[in-house]
Amino acid sequence: MDKLTDDIHRCYFNHSVQFFYEQSGKNISAHWRPRDYVVVSLGMGVSVIVILANILVMVAIFINRRFHFPIYYLLGNLAAADLFSGIAYLHLMFHTGPWTIKLSQNQWFVRQTLIDSSLTASVLNLLAIALERHQTIFTMQLHSKMTNRRVVLLIAAIWGLAIFMGLVPTMGWHCLCDLDNCSTMAPMYQRSYLVFWAVLNLFTFSLMVAAYTRIFVYVRHKSQRMSQHTSQIRHKETVFNLMKTVSMILGCFVICWTPGLVLLMLDGLGCESCQVLRYEKYCLVLAECNSLVNPIIYSFRDTDMLQTFKRILCCLCRRGGTGHKDTLSGMRCNTLEQEPSNNRDAELEEKTRGAPLILKGTEDMVTSTES
Repeated sequence: MDKLTDDIHRCYFNHSVQFFYEQSGKNISAHWRPRDYVVVSLGMGVSVIVILANILVMVAIFINRRFHFPIYYLLGNLAAADLFSGIAYLHLMFHTGPWTIKLSQNQWFVRQTLIDSSLTASVLNLLAIALERHQTIFTMQLHSKMTNRRVVLLIAAIWGLAIFMGLVPTMGWHCLCDLDNCSTMAPMYQRSYLVFWAVLNLFTFSLMVAAYTRIFVYVRHKSQRMSQHTSQIRHKETVFNLMKTVSMILGCFVICWTPGLVLLMLDGLGCESCQVLRYEKYCLVLAECNSLVNPIIYSFRDTDMLQTFKRILCCLCRRGGTGHKDTLSGMRCNTLEQEPSNNRDAELEEKTRGAPLILKGTEDMVTSTES
């Protein structure tokens, strides 16, 4: 029999998912418990909000020509990754709890691959945005000079690496032939893979911290030198806005990701007294919340982006409420056409209005240098 052959070779390719859960000590309840209802309800709610928020960001970037710059393409790709993350997590919610018992090995690996790939893509996009802002600010520009071809190649590389990372356990870094090294949180993954994935994300975060720290130090130094040409109040506002934005970016990443990464490390290192299963679901929901926080930080606080959101929602409300035949493509989202400049100050304002939120406070520094 196949199962007997599997046992002889210490591989269990034909065993049920429940078998691996029982071996790792992560028992699946056959009945829905109050905790299961709470986790699934919370997860579904977060997923739906994540999906809707990121669809709104993607539509806004697509229809508004002000956003047709490399940084906004990366923001759109971040929204796509977070959208994928919301869909993957929603899929997880329909294949968790007592439903897990009904999964085959392939279905379980697909479920985990979707989650791992989407979260990896989101983190890699955050790193790409940090590096793009680093390069742009150090060359004293509002927008990167990166060509569309390079942006497309960068986006393709992000998705290629994310998908590869999601498929690594399926390609062999699992414990189907090594039950002693099975993870507790992900019973068909090897513990070493969890450590690797956690360390990789911590390394990515370290690069983000280094990039934003250099940006902050550089902008602060430049602003001090420029303070003799601008008012002291404006100088303080520039530095404060930069510090606030950077703190939000890094702070939200730490809050959303640290608990989950710590649990992965503890599970990967074989800590049996850490009770990782007690907090596992909630840490995953928290990590998913980063896909909700991203559009708020990177997009919703951008004035131009908010105006575009309002036009989209107003258009949808008019169509839904009165049967109006307006379409998104017919909306005049390009505010450059609506607010012509009549003097030098207006031209300067038009030039900087398209600057992305990330380091929005550095507009004054850049425009003052150019003038």
